Formats: sequence, structure tokens, C-alpha cells
Amino acid sequence: MDAARTSSDLPASWQAGLPDRIDTVEELEEFLGRPTKEVVELFGRLEGDLAIVGGAGKIGPSLTAMACRARQQAGTDRKIMVIDRFPDPSVCEALQRLGAETVRADLLDPDAVSALPAAENVVYMVGMKFGTSDQPALTWAVNSLIPAYVARRYRDSRMVAFSTGCVYELVPTSSSGSVESDPLTPPGEYSNSCVARERVLEYCCSTYGTKMVLLRLNYSVEMRYGVLVDLAEDVLAGRKVDLGMGYFNVIWQGDVSAAVLRLLEHAACPALAINLTGAEKLSLRQVAQRLGELMGKKVRFTGREADTALLSDASAARKLLGEPTVPIDRVLEWTARWVAGGGQTLGKPTHFQTRDGKY
Repeated sequence: MDAARTSSDLPASWQAGLPDRIDTVEELEEFLGRPTKEVVELFGRLEGDLAIVGGAGKIGPSLTAMACRARQQAGTDRKIMVIDRFPDPSVCEALQRLGAETVRADLLDPDAVSALPAAENVVYMVGMKFGTSDQPALTWAVNSLIPAYVARRYRDSRMVAFSTGCVYELVPTSSSGSVESDPLTPPGEYSNSCVARERVLEYCCSTYGTKMVLLRLNYSVEMRYGVLVDLAEDVLAGRKVDLGMGYFNVIWQGDVSAAVLRLLEHAACPALAINLTGAEKLSLRQVAQRLGELMGKKVRFTGREADTALLSDASAARKLLGEPTVPIDRVLEWTARWVAGGGQTLGKPTHFQTRDGKY
């Protein structure tokens, strides 16, 4: 992705707002990394450099792209650093082309974390989910030790830390979803390790006086991965769609990145916990049927909807930041076209239908 690309380089239909279609990875990444005016304005007044810790994963590169482009449009020279192990050198190189500095570090090494460069603003993105059942000890180490090391290193910074809606229990599907004051008593090793991550960060916040936001995300989507891709692939392949987790929430990844960056200004001590997802409670059955219509495929189902699901109420985030900019109906159209056309995917299923916490 080219950080210097302007709207005049894009298809004409894009320049008026949302694209009707997204056909290439380049177009997708450009759109995911396009900053809103609020993000550009933020960078115009943001004091200090930005470190994105664990930024080489699924969301990190597009969040970095948005930050770099907002910095450019705001005319500032703040450093944007991405800190990770970078097992894939191509990701490191792509981030450097965007204008970000990259720092290789083993985040499980406390000495390496202590030596990380200073930054007044931190986005913390480290987490382990997949393989939890096979490697529970590593999961707990990644999700509880690393945040302690990073919070200690950046104790004088503002931090937005990624968490997950999986810290909540399943709630009745008749409800609007879990709210931030609900108890964190979920099932399974992964979800409980995420509770541990939050508690460790809260402890560091209270001990050091660090201003933080704990961002409970549920779920981010784009056309290469996410709940909608999982469903679209099942529908396209003719596999039966399991209705057990009958309802869910999603939010466009570009809206996630914009919210994360804007939340830096809302970091607080005690830490602010906030849910982030779309406004809609989506029916799995209806979404699968819509994907089937868009792809010309008959949808087959198995099981039936349970009376509970993993749902989040993000009304507090919408009150603070406004509504998401990309409607899920449009994302469904993009996703159906992308998957049916053989578009690139990351091959990382979300396992969103898991109900027992065993990922």
C-alpha cells in the first residue's frame, strides 16, 4: 500500500464516498487505511510519538496505514513505530513503505521490552487466541505477562489496549448485549486469560497512574477474514451452517482503526473499559441467507438458534465517537463478491460459533 496515494488515484465511484465494489487487495488496503477527518484532526493536536505494540497482525498494518496517512494529512512529524517479532519480513517492509519505523523485539523478554523506544501514545495489540486448547500455558503467558511488561515500560504514556468481547458470558439473544459494567466470568482458558490481561493492565494503571482504555472488540471484519468471510466460505462450499450461535455483532475494520486512534484522547485512570462493535444485532440465519442470495447459492443449515449468544452493547462507544461509517449491508455485498470471486483470504477462521470457550 502506498501512503501517498490520493483519492484522485481511485475509481470514480470511490471519490464520492463508499465504493460500490472492492476488487483488489490494493483497493481494500487503501480503503481500510483511509483516515476519517476526526482522525486527521486528532493527529493535528496529538502530542508525542505513537508506538503500536504487536502491530504486525491482522489489524495492525491497516491501523498503521491510517495513522501514517493521518499524520501526513495533518502535516505533523510525529514518529509512528510498530513493535513486533516480525516473523514475516514482508510485513515489516510494507510498514516501512508506509512511513512507519519498525522495531523487532521478543515481547516475552522483559529486558527487551524495557529497552523499547519511548512513546507518549501506545496502542497495545498483542494477544493469543488460536491454539489455546493445545497451548494453554503459552496463551496465559502472552495474554498476561506481556501486558505487564509493556505497561511497566510505558507507564507514563497514554494507552489503548485491545481486549475482546469474549471476556463476557453468553447473554440472552433477546437482550442488546453485554455492557461494560457486567461481570467478567466467561468460560474457557482463552477468555479467562483475556480477563487476566485486563486485570493486569488495570493493576498497572492504578499502580503507575497510567491513563488507559480497555477496548472490548467484537468482531472486526474485512474481506480477507472475519465472521462474514467464515459464513461466506461455508455457503459457497455448500457446507451446512451451524445455527447454534444464532446472533452476533461485527464492525468494519476501518471503523475499528479510526476508533482506536481517537480513543487515545479518552484514556483515563482508572482505565476506561469500552465495547466496540456495530450497532446491529445480526441474525446468523438471515446473514447466511443474504450471502446465499448474493452468491447464487442455496444455504443449508444444521441445528437451531440457542437462546444465548456472545453479544456486546456498544452504545457507550457510539455516544462517545459517533456511529460507524460503513454499513454492514455494504460489507456483506463486498464480502460475497470477494469470496465468490476467489479473493485472497488469510485462512484464519474466527471460531465465532464456539460456545464453550475452547478455541
